Amino acid sequence: MDVIVSDLNKIDGLTAVALQELSDEYGAVLHMLRDDSPDFDKFGECYFSEILPGAVKAWKLHSEQTQNIAVPVGKIRLVIFDDREGSGTRGNIRTQELGRPNTYFRMKIPPGLWYGFKCISDVPALLVNCTDLPHDPAESERKHIDDRSIPFNWQLQCK
Repeated sequence: MDVIVSDLNKIDGLTAVALQELSDEYGAVLHMLRDDSPDFDKFGECYFSEILPGAVKAWKLHSEQTQNIAVPVGKIRLVIFDDREGSGTRGNIRTQELGRPNTYFRMKIPPGLWYGFKCISDVPALLVNCTDLPHDPAESERKHIDDRSIPFNWQLQCK
């Protein structure tokens, strides 16, 4: 069973879950999410996103959907910004490296947080996202990578 390793204090509701990796001489089985995990809500959809080395995909916010992100191949730098009205951590930014072998975690991102990521490995990164609701473009928002309302510079702060 997966273990919640921390409730990240920098952003309310954001959690990191250490994921189980079972390896032998033939390869590995990589766990991601189970319906008996303590923080599992419900299944909506699961998809994969490839990010090429050095590429950035940002910024996105879901008003209703919860993201569960892990990176089984390559590495990314995930950046999360809290701009929720009434949040005790409004204005805070959290960065987290995700990927094998040392940072195989699942990040659970609640609705209302802006997030983006950059591939920081020499090979394309493969991100898996298991959400609690099927994709609905009406409940998501996007901002340009250089939007000044988010105090983060991908060129300077994410190498």
